[in-house]
Amino acid sequence: MDPAPTSAASLSAPTQKSQDPADPHRRKVATAAALASAVEWYDYFVFGIAAALVLGDLYFPAGSSSAGVLAAFATFAVGFLARPIGGVIAGQLGDKRGRKPMLVLALTLMGLSTTGIGLLPTYETVGIAAPILLVTLRVLQGIAVGAQWGGAMLMATEYAPDGKRGLYGSLVQLGVPIGVVTANTVFLVVGAATSESAFEAWGWRVPFMVGILVLVLAWYIHTRVEETPEFREAEKALAEKEKKEKGEKEKGEQGDGGSKSSPLRTILRHHLGTVFLAGGSFAVNTATFYIIITGVLDYTTRELDMKRSAVLTVSLCVSLTQLALIPASAALSDRIGRLRIYAIGAAGLAVWAVPMFLLIDTGSLLWLAVGTFVTSCFLSIMYGPQAALFAELFTAEMRYTGASLGYQIAAVFGGGLAPFVMVLLLEATGTSMAVSAYIIGLAVIALISIKVLAGRASSR
Repeated sequence: MDPAPTSAASLSAPTQKSQDPADPHRRKVATAAALASAVEWYDYFVFGIAAALVLGDLYFPAGSSSAGVLAAFATFAVGFLARPIGGVIAGQLGDKRGRKPMLVLALTLMGLSTTGIGLLPTYETVGIAAPILLVTLRVLQGIAVGAQWGGAMLMATEYAPDGKRGLYGSLVQLGVPIGVVTANTVFLVVGAATSESAFEAWGWRVPFMVGILVLVLAWYIHTRVEETPEFREAEKALAEKEKKEKGEKEKGEQGDGGSKSSPLRTILRHHLGTVFLAGGSFAVNTATFYIIITGVLDYTTRELDMKRSAVLTVSLCVSLTQLALIPASAALSDRIGRLRIYAIGAAGLAVWAVPMFLLIDTGSLLWLAVGTFVTSCFLSIMYGPQAALFAELFTAEMRYTGASLGYQIAAVFGGGLAPFVMVLLLEATGTSMAVSAYIIGLAVIALISIKVLAGRASSR
């Protein structure tokens, strides 16, 4: 039995909030959360682009080009394996100490680790130490982004006005397309300004050095942004409960020792099923996203002989469309419910998986743009309401932990492994239809998870 702490209304209809912080501060918090998400994802995505373009040759030079790409994508996946660690640590502390300090810590760690990658010597310079250091810094990136998402998402949704939790949560979700657009733009500019040899020698490092600006944002949030009202209320209620339990123990009555309960322990004992259902509902989204952002970049340039700059431009343009679609789908979920919107997006990905790769395989930039654009539309339909949906699955005192775990489980088994799995499937089968089948399988899991979550909501 896994009783979820939400009502049917919170999943299938708009959710109302009792807090009403001043509008100017609410907007400042939402903007800060959106910027935090954007800069974190920028730092995270520059690694994925670099992995598809240069890291294989520079840090894993032995073997064939496919082996180098696999090694680079395996390092890319390591960052995802570290994300649940960041989610658990920040979730525990964020549910006990507050959303803001964990967000600041995550931003600081991401800024330092990304800058470190930009300064890292290659295999030719320091030998085996180079890939070891690269993996270490990638792990730190993973921990940082695993900690960041929950903090930024809760800063936005817990400050949202009545009936607009989905829309405010989507501001954090916009960090993904903004990060993609910015990362692709920086790589395009650097690539255009340098020769091929200069790009491979030092040009690829420039996008990583931009990551140091994250530290400025971390300082701003630390000094100018207040903690969320919902956390303050949950903290006050928990303190009163512990005070009462301590008094009962002093009178000789049975108590639990008056210590703060562990949000992670509560999640694992009572809500683990909800965590896995949340992860199952989201895995297809994150997997398909990384397939079209990094996997397709490698596939089209290495297998289809398409130009790197042209493919990056298509990716940039497609990501720009998400800036409108994500908040639109989130706003619609405030009116008709999160799970309805979520299901439409998952079903669309299942139906479009085969046509997408049939279009990509033509080797035409136009059909590449069409195939990835339609996919991006379905991704946006799911991604817009996702922050609000995950927030509403858990109560305030365990929300950071529960939402982060659900998101990061999906990231590990979906996004982190997707480019690696894509290369393996292409090498093993020789056809992109195997990748389509992979997406369809994850979409079926998502639809089943959504159905179970909807059933739980309607039964209460």
